[in-house]
Order: sequence, then structure tokens, then C-alpha cells
Amino acid sequence: MSRYSVLIIVALVCAAGVYFWPTGPVAQSVAIIAGLVTLLGITDLFQRRHTLWRNYPLLSRVRWLAEEMRPFLRSYIVESETEGKPFNHEDRSMMYRRAKDVTSVEPFGSHVEIDRPPYEWLAHSMGAVHCDDTDPRVMVGAPGTSQPYSASIFNISAMSFGSLGAHAIEALSTGAKAGGFYHDTGEGSVSRYHRKGGADLVWELGSGYFGCRNKDGSFDPERFKDVASDPQVKMIEIKLSQGAKPGHGGVLPGAKVTAAIAEARGIEVGETCVSPPAHSAFSTPAEMMEFVAKLRELSGGKPVGAKFAVGNRWEVLALCKAMLKTGVLLDFMVVDGGEGGTGAAPAEFLDHVGSPLRQGLVLTRNALVGTGLKDEVRLACSGKQVSAFAIASSMALGADWVNTARGFMFSLGCIQSLNCHNNRCPTGIATQDPARQHGLDVRDKAVRVANFHRNTVKALMEVVGAAGCKHPGELTPRHIMHRVTEDIVRPADEAYDLLHRGQLLADAAGTHLASEWAMAQADSFKPEGF
Repeated sequence: MSRYSVLIIVALVCAAGVYFWPTGPVAQSVAIIAGLVTLLGITDLFQRRHTLWRNYPLLSRVRWLAEEMRPFLRSYIVESETEGKPFNHEDRSMMYRRAKDVTSVEPFGSHVEIDRPPYEWLAHSMGAVHCDDTDPRVMVGAPGTSQPYSASIFNISAMSFGSLGAHAIEALSTGAKAGGFYHDTGEGSVSRYHRKGGADLVWELGSGYFGCRNKDGSFDPERFKDVASDPQVKMIEIKLSQGAKPGHGGVLPGAKVTAAIAEARGIEVGETCVSPPAHSAFSTPAEMMEFVAKLRELSGGKPVGAKFAVGNRWEVLALCKAMLKTGVLLDFMVVDGGEGGTGAAPAEFLDHVGSPLRQGLVLTRNALVGTGLKDEVRLACSGKQVSAFAIASSMALGADWVNTARGFMFSLGCIQSLNCHNNRCPTGIATQDPARQHGLDVRDKAVRVANFHRNTVKALMEVVGAAGCKHPGELTPRHIMHRVTEDIVRPADEAYDLLHRGQLLADAAGTHLASEWAMAQADSFKPEGF
């Protein structure tokens, strides 16, 4: 009977409340509340979905409540400054403060374990300088691109309208317009809310071809030309894969497809959106370059690039071989880290599919440098890049600029509740629920988006100046020190196998990528001889 003790006690309290009902409102309130809880316990006894609820009515609901509250209790009570995942308390606090335009300095020393790998630090210079440039930029456009774009070195990474709500998209776009940086649309295409904010846009073109698709989901050149002609659209980004779930594709259930989402994606209201794992417009690296040339022509000469998480290393080399063979160059590549991102994904994909950002960035940098293409094809990266040091270290290892998605979500007020996938985001960011979105004030959050960008870039330039440089592009691998073991430290140019310019063309056999280079072929994503 002990299993039912809580239910019995509550029932007795209800009975006592009923007995003393005539004595006044206190007894009446006790009777009503205890009666309702008793009914809940009786329901537990007869339901068949939860064994624990049947065996321990009412009592087992404490476990359910604890499970619901666990992320919040850990985040606000249990975790130290640096323990939290995906983002720890120290990083979250830094982003909040920069978004609110208040000081983000820390007192009394570092919380980081600096004596254990893989700790890294910047090698500062005795000849440190003051950087006057508050808006460092990089020009994007391979030879022959008639509308090159001057990009900020820090931008909003891909987040679709659909995964994010209308207020969030508009606030991001408005903040990007105010701060002079770009907003990647994500594969959900260009929505009315992207346009309303007025920002420079990078249109991400996924395998679903949303915004430029035929009824059967194939690519529609005329629709693409119409959207790409928008002056707000500055660059086109072909999404080959994303860090959260590379090679997986995606589905937006029809129940979430509102009129505004349907308008942006070029589908019917209530129609389930399916993004296949691979593109249908091309099937080989060489065909992809032909597609790139087609998009560049249809867009009037705007830069066209590709975003991917690194999987098979020979495939990245195959893209380079295809560029060399066809003479058609990507304007830029964006490497997405396998650490995951705003997109919800199966645990196996989040944890074990796709290369982490650092390894993917180094591989892609080696591919471009080793084939002599790095001077013409810009390289960017995204994946948990929210601090000035993270940006500086990525740029030192070859990135020309850095994007972040979750960093800008925090600037909107994200509290890392981990409800991005169920339409119950408490801050109104990752939801289509109008009631939840109502709490997100576009004008206020747009200011915070611009603040976060400005203060992060300001912190970056202070780090760059400490290294004795005037522009982030001057950082080299030698500026980043990497703890290999507790006793061994190496500069990044020694810690990583970095290739020299043209080395794959001159002496591929003498490099650590010799086997992958031999496997890569311009006419297939499969390895040579497969």
C-alpha cells in the first residue's frame, strides 16, 4: 500500500476539507485543491501510457517534474562558470553583456583550466598597436565576378524563417542593417521579414531550392533570377550540408507552414517541406561548378559560394580539382562545424557525424592553399564562434571572416532552454507561436543585435592589436599557441600539418593528404577507383 500512500493522504485531506466545508473559505479551498489532485491520482491509476504513474500515482510525477526542471536547475544552480553545454555560463554572460552594451570584463582571474589541453592562447607582441579600424571588412568575389561584395568579418550565420519566428528574423535583419553586416537567410529563402529589416542578405540555397523551386522540388532558374535580383541579396550560398546534421536533409512539418513561410519558400500553406540529403541540380563536383556559373549569370554577377561541414576529406579536394579543371571558381567557401547548431538533429548526428570546426577549417584551408586557390576563393567558418579569441584563432588559421548563429540568438535573449525544436521557445525566438513571439520586441532586440556585433568586433580588434597587427587578416598560425599536452606547447603552424601555397600541385605525394588527393576526382564525389 505504500505505493499509494501519497494518493491516500491527499484523498484524506480532501475528505477533511469536505467535512469542515461549512467552517469557511480555507476548508473549501483545501477541499477543492485536494479533490483535483485526487482526481489526477485516480487518472494515473487507470491510464496505460506510463507504468510509473500507474504504480506510484502522484508520487512518480515528482520525477517527471524533476526531469522538466533539470536543465534549469543545472544551469542556474549546479554548473560552474565553465561547465555548461552547449554554451557555458561565462560565454552566455559575455554575450548578454555585449548585447546590452555593458562592460564584459571579468574580475579576479580566469576560470579556464589553462594547464590542460586543448587550451589555446594568443601570442601577444611587445610591439602591440592600437587599431583604429572599427569595421574591418573583406572583399568577396573571384575574378570575373561583376558584383563583388565587401563583407564584415563577423556576420549572422544561416537560420531559416520557419526555424526562427517572424519577430526574431526581423530583429536580426534590422540589427544587421544598423551594424553594417550581413544576415544569412538559411535555406528557408528570403522572407518578407528579412526584407523588412533591410539588411544585406546572403541567400542560402539548399537542396529543397526553396524560393526557386518547381512543383516537383527541382530548381527553377526563372524564380531564382527573380529573387536574386533583389538589391538586398548580395551573395548566393549553396548549402551542401550543415554542421547540426550533415548529409541528413530536413523536414518542416506542414502544420508549421504558415502563409508567410509558404510565400518565402514557394510552397502551399500546410505543405510539408522536405529537404533531400543531396542536390538534384548537380551530382558531381564539375557539374556543381557549372551550376555555380549558372547562378552567377542568373544573379547578374553576384558572388556564389558553398557551405558545408567537412566529411570525406577527398570531397573537399575534389571541389578544388573541379575548379581547376573547369576554370569556374567558387567566390567563397563556408566551413560549418560538426558541433551542431540551431537546427535540431538526431543525437548521433550532433555528437558523431561531421568534422569539428577546427579540423574542418584546417582541411579546407590546406585544400585551397595547396591548390593555389586561396588568394581568389575566400574562406569563412561558422560554429560556436562567439568570442573575440575564437574569431581571431579561426582567422589566424585561414578564415577570412566568421559567422555565428547562436551568438546572435543569445543577443536576442535566448536562454538556452533547449526547446528550439518543439515550438515552445520561451523567449519567442525559435517558435511560430504568435503568443510567444509577442514578447520579443523587434526594435529593442535589433539594438542588442547591433550592440553584440559592434562590441565583439571591438574586442577582436583589441586582441588583434595585442598581437601587433592592424587587421585580422594579418594574423597567422604562429600567433596561436596550442597546448598539445600538459608539458608540450606548439604554435599552430607546428601543431597542425599546414601546407604551403601550391604544394598539392607540386608535390602532393610528399604531403599528409597524398592518399586523399589521389582519391579526389573532379567528375565524381566518389573516390578514384570506387
